[in-house]
Order: sequence, then C-alpha cells, then structure tokens
Amino acid sequence: MKLRVAILGTRGIPNHYGGFEHISEYVSEGLVKRGHSVSVYNSHNHAYQEKSWNGVEIIHCYDPEYIMGAAGQFVYDLNCLLDARKRKFDVVLIMGYTSSSVWGKLYPPNSTIITNMDGLEWKRSKYSPSVQKFLRYAEKLAVKHSQFYISDSMVIKSYLADKYNVNSKYIPYGADLFSDEEREQVDYSEALKEDYFLLMARMEPENNIETILEGFNNSSSHRKFKVLGDTGNRFGKFITNKFKNDERIEFKGSIFDTGKVRSLQNNSYLYFHGHSVGGTNPSLLEAMASEALIAAHNNPFNKSVLNSDAFYFSNAKEVRNLVETVQRHDIEKMMVSNNLHKIKYQFNWEKIIDEYEQFIMESHYNLNHERIVPNKG
Repeated sequence: MKLRVAILGTRGIPNHYGGFEHISEYVSEGLVKRGHSVSVYNSHNHAYQEKSWNGVEIIHCYDPEYIMGAAGQFVYDLNCLLDARKRKFDVVLIMGYTSSSVWGKLYPPNSTIITNMDGLEWKRSKYSPSVQKFLRYAEKLAVKHSQFYISDSMVIKSYLADKYNVNSKYIPYGADLFSDEEREQVDYSEALKEDYFLLMARMEPENNIETILEGFNNSSSHRKFKVLGDTGNRFGKFITNKFKNDERIEFKGSIFDTGKVRSLQNNSYLYFHGHSVGGTNPSLLEAMASEALIAAHNNPFNKSVLNSDAFYFSNAKEVRNLVETVQRHDIEKMMVSNNLHKIKYQFNWEKIIDEYEQFIMESHYNLNHERIVPNKG
C-alpha cells in the first residue's frame, strides 16, 4: 500500500531551524525511498525555494510570522491546512500542536490525522502563565481533533495515557553514527582533543544554561567552556553579560555545520546537556552519536534516554563538582560506548523511519477499515 502523505507543522525542509524540521527531513525522504508520495509544507520565505527536495514535494505557503511575530505561526498553519484540504492526502502528519490544533475543525476530513505530540510545551518557563494556559488548551484540542498520536519520549507516552487515556505510539528521534570523515578534526585551533567543556542549546531558561555556567564560573578549572547557540535574544544577552568577565567561557554563536558541531561534541572533555522540558532531544542524541561523555540535567526525559550512562546535575554546585572531578577512565569510556550502542540499535534513523512507515500505514488502514476505533478519551 503506497500512500500520499503530507507533513505539516514545521517551517520546512531542509532543516534550518530545529527538531521537527530535522526529523521531517529524515522521515519524508525515507518514506519516498520506500515508495510513498510525500509532501512537506514550507514557509514561503524558507531559504530553500525549490519545488522538490530529494524526491519530496515542497509546498510553499504564505507565512506572516516575519510581520506578525508568533501570531503569524497560527496564520501559516491555517494556510497549510486549507491547502491540504484541497489535495486529498491519505495521511496528514502534524508535527506539534502549538499553533495548529486551534484549527482542528478544519483538519482535512478524509485524511488520517496523526499528530506528533511534542514535549510538554506548557511547562516551558519562557512562556507567561497566560501562554502556558493556552498551550494546555492547545494540547487538549490536539488530542480531540487527531485520530492517532506519536510520542517521542516514553515520559510523554505515559503522560498522554494518564491525562487523556490516549494510547500513543512511541517513536523517538534518531541520529547518525559518527563517521570516519567527521572524526578528522575540523580545525585544530577550534577543537583540541578533550581540552574544553561544551554545551549546545537555544538560549532559554529551561535549558539550565545559567546553572551550568554558574557552576563552571565558580570552579577552579583551567579548561575553556564553549557555548553553542544564538545569543541574540533577551535571555542570551543576559547570559553573555553575566559571564562576560570569565575569559574561559567562549560564546561561539550558532553553528549550522553539522560536521563541525559533531566534531566539537566528539572532542569535548564533558558535554553538558541542560534541557529539562520536551521529549527525546535531538542534540542529546547527536552528542551520544558523536561519542561525547555527557553530563545531563537530572530529569525523567534525559534519564529515560541516558539511563546510568551519564553524569547528572540539578544545581550549580553539582555542576562545579563535575567540572572539577570528572575523569576520563574506563568507566567513562564504557558510558560513551553504551550510549553509542543505543544509537546503533534504539535511535537508528532507518529503524525510526521504518516505525513511522508502519504506524502511518497501520493507522490509515485501521481508520478506513473500521477495525480499530482510535483509542482516546
């Protein structure tokens, strides 16, 4: 059974932004290679302006976010949905729900609707209480108007089961193994072997960047600390100003060269992952695949991926302790090796694309043959 599949809810592919764009690249291309017809909706002002990408049809829709700010995302999603209603896709895969579920009554009526439920967006501390309240409502609408669901974390799968009596399909993100080409140093002056600490994140409070850098700032370490991420937003400016007098901390800005990022991860002494909200985080999987030794914020999302193969911290004091005491001996090498094994056998892109294909096909078949009523409360 070959299906016509549309992917909505992202700014588009190839990825120039984040997690959902990243996975949409892999899933769309993978489904095309397996014989399906796949269309991905792109913002009209996306950097990629062609009508196809690696066999995937690109549908450009007007996106007024550059004029209206965040409110423009709702208009963009509406434009995508209105277009999708005309095209009679077999399956519509919606990545996230924050600005699309309010249009739930307009979801294409004859398409199988599958929503990737994202992280617990309403928990993000960057949002005001009123926005957090709206996001709870948007989550509820996504459950109501979708027919099938994907969770990228077992924590989110459990949450949806408890909160909404929804039986979602767990499919995580993936990562590619560190290649021999990437193993070559990109630039010796940038990445001296194991001579620096590293973190890579959007400059947002829930990513615990302040906690990590405060712990390092208070340490006696002689190593550098490289910070990857755009510091142009309000929080980024606050962070750079707060730690401007620590010459060991280097704010490198955003680096979109995947090979360079992965080389930096591979060569770091210890990679700090501060994300505390969301599902399986792509940058964490990339660090695991890049054979980095990892220190992660102590929360269920990170622990469900890393288990005992990472160091954990909850505050600046614990960060300082890690900075000053972590060694690179056999136990640490085993932690890296165990995480690499997870990438090979659990977070492998081919396996994940296979799981997406199987779930999409089963969902469409079940809905259209009325053998299984979508399980939701």
